[in-house]
Amino acid sequence: MVTDAAVRIEGLVKSYGDLEVLRGVDLAVSRGSITALLGANGAGKTTLVRILSTLGSADAGVASVAGADVDKEPGKVREAISLTGQFAAVDEILTGRENLVLVARLRHVDSPRAVAEQLLARFSLSDAADRRVGTYSGGMRRRLDIAMSLIGEPPVVFLDEPTTGLDPQARQEVWEAVRTLAAGGTTVLLTTQYLEEAEQLAHQIAILHEGRIIVDGTLAEVKALMPPATVEYIEKQPSLEEIFLAVTGSSMATPEELS
Repeated sequence: MVTDAAVRIEGLVKSYGDLEVLRGVDLAVSRGSITALLGANGAGKTTLVRILSTLGSADAGVASVAGADVDKEPGKVREAISLTGQFAAVDEILTGRENLVLVARLRHVDSPRAVAEQLLARFSLSDAADRRVGTYSGGMRRRLDIAMSLIGEPPVVFLDEPTTGLDPQARQEVWEAVRTLAAGGTTVLLTTQYLEEAEQLAHQIAILHEGRIIVDGTLAEVKALMPPATVEYIEKQPSLEEIFLAVTGSSMATPEELS
């Protein structure tokens, strides 16, 4: 187990009637890292995140976030985390700036407008700050959602399948936002079904299968579980995603393109 863990889970069990969802989950997430939790639909990823964010309770086992026990100290846990679900929780009637200022005031932070300006700049949304969020693209909404989750500077952020339903360009925008979080020292636990997403972002990969973590390690360690690669000469064909980004003329959108 990681000694300097922002999130620590030991023997976590959760059932719904006769359905065993979590069957003894063990996991440690290093501070300042991005950990990708992989699993098929129904593997228990969202259930685990709900327990860690105090929205649900385990039947057995222990878990701590930022040093606070999830079961015994839920208030401290909620102060230390931010949770971003599968769909952007933004107000489409308000502008991007107004969304950020509103959340900053609700969280009683000092200088809400200054905080909003910093986050707009950090996530390349300054040019669109005074537009209604209803006019934003999917990637812009998701970036705004992540920016809102950082108000109050929580040390741990849970992202539950943050790129579900996004197109390839929007997905890359969100990936860059997640990298920005980790670069600033935030610990990110990311649940995803997309293997490429984990490969692009994660320092640590954990695979949840049939209620247990069956693989846990760095990408290199996970790849080492497979037999050594054989050398073959093949013709490399571009992927459909590469073709899409090439013909649309962008690999990452600029602020001018987003506005």
